[in-house]
Amino acid sequence: MYRYIISFFTNSLLLGLSLYACLSQAEVHTLTPQGSSPDVVINSAAAGDTIHFTPGNYRVNLYLDKSLVLEGEAEAILNGGGDGNVITVAASGVVIRNLKIVSSGHNLTEMNAGIFVERTADNVLIENNELDNNAFGIWLDASKGARVIGNRIHGEPHRRSQDRGNGVHMYATTDALVRGNEIWETRDGVYIDTSNHNTIEHNTMHDLRYGVHYMYSHHNKVIGNRTYNTRTGYALMQSKYLTVLNNRSEGDRNYGILMNFITNSEIADNRVIDVQVGAAYVTGGGDITGAEGKALFVYNSQFNQIHDNLFARSDIGIHLTAGSEDNTLFGNAFMGNRVQVKYVANRLQEWSHQGRGNFWSDYLGWDLNADGVGDKYYEPNDAVDKLLWRYPTARVLMNSPAVETLRWVQEQFPVFRPQGVRDSQPLMLSPLVEELNG
Repeated sequence: MYRYIISFFTNSLLLGLSLYACLSQAEVHTLTPQGSSPDVVINSAAAGDTIHFTPGNYRVNLYLDKSLVLEGEAEAILNGGGDGNVITVAASGVVIRNLKIVSSGHNLTEMNAGIFVERTADNVLIENNELDNNAFGIWLDASKGARVIGNRIHGEPHRRSQDRGNGVHMYATTDALVRGNEIWETRDGVYIDTSNHNTIEHNTMHDLRYGVHYMYSHHNKVIGNRTYNTRTGYALMQSKYLTVLNNRSEGDRNYGILMNFITNSEIADNRVIDVQVGAAYVTGGGDITGAEGKALFVYNSQFNQIHDNLFARSDIGIHLTAGSEDNTLFGNAFMGNRVQVKYVANRLQEWSHQGRGNFWSDYLGWDLNADGVGDKYYEPNDAVDKLLWRYPTARVLMNSPAVETLRWVQEQFPVFRPQGVRDSQPLMLSPLVEELNG
């Protein structure tokens, strides 16, 4: 037994010494634009070596099949010349940092990218780079443990949005961290497809179609991001077990947060402000019905917790449709939206939880016992609202005696009022109001 123990420690010591020897022998290869070809230097380098680029323009299409460190000084530019990937990573443990990476090919079908990480490459670190004029900025293809940190990723604004790639594209990726990047004028900022257990946090995304776009992905986190001037800040689709916390959507068009077939997820502590209808939906001075700017749009999504969010100054605060029921909503603040809630169906939706409802800026109730909860329930929609949503041409009767009579009858005889959204514990105050006004 002692012999096996001694053998184990001896082998461990030898392995440690071997690794130390490898690290101690790692070399730094410094490149200049007039010097040796980067491909030649990379092919001759050993795993663990550093390839250091001095300032200048390098015409390259690099293929990394060993764990190298690529780094550069200011104005070190790796230029793909409009062909293929600028850098293809096929080995684990590669580090790419402090480089400007530009002009990949423009074939979206071929997935041309500034940096393309293959499925054989795990634990890749991509940090503090500037990527510009690439089809896709960074493509992570079924890799594990990638870290994409502090990069600036700019797309191709001269192309139509649908002809651009995404800033960071993740396919079948697991345990990745995308943090602290700025992404603009690509198609989507961060696109996540069939990828689980990833974290997208503290990124700034603007002038895009979607800021964050999820498809068929589970157990992911979206934390502390900011979007503005996108067509949709956060498009969450066909996914479950998402954690969406402390994000901001400011001045996005059409949707702040869109939930489409989302289940068992938490949407909390987000700030969605000033979502208005996009210019593409305006025709002849009027909006297309159903295309209003929506702070939160919930489509066929169930069993989610939506709490402590701010939905403010938008065309519609929240729109629920297509069986979006059995969600728990509480602690949210709906402030100054033209329409607070749009819900056309006739099933009762109770929007309070454990004695705590939501704050409504148009609530006209009272609080006689001063417990912070309104004494009268809040119902945002009535039969007239639903009639006008179903039959928009009926708006010509909005101020007619018949419509006024119908509203009066509903108020006096609640039995005629259809079921819908009700907040039985509306909040009289919310710290989110002070935050918005402050």
